[in-house]
Amino acid sequence: MRNRVIICEASEIIANGLAEIIDSMAQFDVVSRIDSPDRLSERITSSDANLLIIDPSMLGFQNKDFLFQIGKEHPQLILIALVTSYLDHASLTPYNGIIEINDTKAKIIGKMNEFAQSDNARKNDDVELSKRETDVLVAVAKGMMNKEIADLMNISIHTVISHRKNITRKTGIKSVSGLTVYALLNNLINESELI
Repeated sequence: MRNRVIICEASEIIANGLAEIIDSMAQFDVVSRIDSPDRLSERITSSDANLLIIDPSMLGFQNKDFLFQIGKEHPQLILIALVTSYLDHASLTPYNGIIEINDTKAKIIGKMNEFAQSDNARKNDDVELSKRETDVLVAVAKGMMNKEIADLMNISIHTVISHRKNITRKTGIKSVSGLTVYALLNNLINESELI
């Protein structure tokens, strides 16, 4: 099945150039190019997109809340940050991946293939987390840092990181917001428990 991509970028030159690269790949279709995040959720639904490439600078300070809402409404969606200028690394944590403005065509193609593979792995695997992995997932979803989780569970930071790697491998979800949505959808936490 072909991956359906939406590109949300204000610059027509950047959006068209990226779309041309992606459309050259057999397993991808760019189904929509938009210059504003307004009514984005409707576009995702109407086009049945499973991959969103968006410039985080378009979202401003609402970045985290906006992405959380999109992830909640469209849990199948892979969120890719299109980084066109300097951004604080912390603002990129909600995304499943990053495409940078200076990436070569070959690098973009490689990243797109990785995104598709992680999505297929997520769809095909029966996710069975251990009790400890579930506890770590819930703590991550609640916004706790690795050190806080380690202190809470009386384990080392290295063990927390190992559990987080296993969670990512099993679920195919790399971003904190994606894991939060996963925890909500699987009734591991309630919305009232979120920060």
